[in-house]
Amino acid sequence: MTPAITQQGDSPIILGQPHGGTFVPDDLAARLNARGKGLDDTDWHITRLYDGLLPDATVVRATFHRYVIDANRDPEGASLYPGQNTTTLCPLTDFDGQAIWQAGQEPSADEIEARRLAYHAPYHAALARQIERVKRQHGFAILFDCHSIRSHIPFLFDGILPIFNIGTNGGKTCDPVVEQTTQRLCAATPDHTHVVNGRFKGGWTTRHYGRPHDHIHAIQMELAQRAYMDEAAPWSYRDDLAAQIRQPLSRILHALSILAL
Repeated sequence: MTPAITQQGDSPIILGQPHGGTFVPDDLAARLNARGKGLDDTDWHITRLYDGLLPDATVVRATFHRYVIDANRDPEGASLYPGQNTTTLCPLTDFDGQAIWQAGQEPSADEIEARRLAYHAPYHAALARQIERVKRQHGFAILFDCHSIRSHIPFLFDGILPIFNIGTNGGKTCDPVVEQTTQRLCAATPDHTHVVNGRFKGGWTTRHYGRPHDHIHAIQMELAQRAYMDEAAPWSYRDDLAAQIRQPLSRILHALSILAL
């Protein structure tokens, strides 16, 4: 199993997709409890949703599930949101705060390190290679990190999540025009709510790679899943809904791809 699959393009845009994979090795799957085996916290259909929106974009997607190891968490284990509920590098619970491993089957520190080397590191090596390649080609690169999540998760946030959740770690991870362009086009879609640096301010990927002073810009888009799918098992993709969200996403990606940074 290859931890990362890359589709190389000529645009300055790189689409990172760290949470769309569903691969869990058999030995780990046997240790998950019934709740964990449901893989409920997948960014379901994220590759399908973005497919073709910017045909010459580079795509780097993880094939493994976040329950194996979370490719958008600090490999040193530091919390991205101190003081708030969140999940860890190798999650022990799901987004509802419920255990996902059978009792006594939680990963040890040595196992977490082994998973980091086997999955997390290769994904980020592939992503870093593409960022550097694109930067050499264009003089800059824009990493657009693609995520989605259920709209209502009381363990993580209050109320109903807006459709578009833009994260730039308070404007630190990209040139202001990248954030402003994304926000403007989200606001131009009146049927879809949006917020900038709300509950989701950008994960480790966005914060790690976003270095606007070095001409590498990173922005996270966390979509509420109700915008394109059914938010309950079997997590069905909804073409009727997806068509409406794909249009503004396409406009955003095309607008970012022609910026002069």
